[in-house]
Amino acid sequence: PVTDGSRELHSLCAQLEFLLQFDLKEKRSFFGQRKDYWDFLCQGLAQRRQEHEGVRFVTSLDKLKTPVGRGRAFLRYCLVHRQLAESLQLCLLDPESLREWYYARSPFLSPQRRAEILGSLYELDGVTFHLAL
Repeated sequence: PVTDGSRELHSLCAQLEFLLQFDLKEKRSFFGQRKDYWDFLCQGLAQRRQEHEGVRFVTSLDKLKTPVGRGRAFLRYCLVHRQLAESLQLCLLDPESLREWYYARSPFLSPQRRAEILGSLYELDGVTFHLAL
């Protein structure tokens, strides 16, 4: 199993975060806080499901104060529970929402790139992750 001490884990998480932040439009909350990929994921999942267990878990963690911290915790939760590909796929289903959150260079706006990314993420479902949540 992959654990917190794995170099590959840190590289994977950094690449996932880079991908989710690449060409992300700058948005602000009502109170002026910058929104991040966490907000995109929450909105995308809320449009498709009642409530995602990972979102509920992450929002229950009082120590997490920033959208980036919440996003990182969500990625880890999804890796442990083998839900990353499915969760991201749900967020990528609505082209209008994608254009609302991402500029044209985002690989999520290319159907071919999106399929490649999701295919790779579905392969991660075969990997066991034992991470501290």
